[in-house]
Amino acid sequence: MPLQLSLIPSGSKLESSADGLAIDVSASETRTFLCRLVVTEQIEQESLDVSIWGSADGQSFGKRPLLKIPQQFYCGTTKMVLDISVRTEVKFLRAKWELNRWGRVAPTPMFVAALDLTEIPPMSRDLGSVQVVSEVQS
Repeated sequence: MPLQLSLIPSGSKLESSADGLAIDVSASETRTFLCRLVVTEQIEQESLDVSIWGSADGQSFGKRPLLKIPQQFYCGTTKMVLDISVRTEVKFLRAKWELNRWGRVAPTPMFVAALDLTEIPPMSRDLGSVQVVSEVQS
């Protein structure tokens, strides 16, 4: 049965930048996940940046994310694939979100969002034969 992970639980009200909890993914067979960010509420003049970070021990998550989801300004769903099959040291994942607000209205940003990961079949590593064709004109 595929793993179902919630890095940002459904209906979470995000009002400040933060890190999510570390989630153990060592039981994953494919180490490949469909990531689904759903924003259900937001206010005007704000942005949400969500990234996914990996760790070997659940404590140290390094300096670079494994995946950065495109910046969000409005309600909607964004889907991306996270493939950590070649990153065998990664045993834990967590989400990090950063909120930004601008304009003359209330200074506190607010999004209601969820980030769910569903384990999917592994990505194909077979590139087959690649043939480069070059045409020279005289």
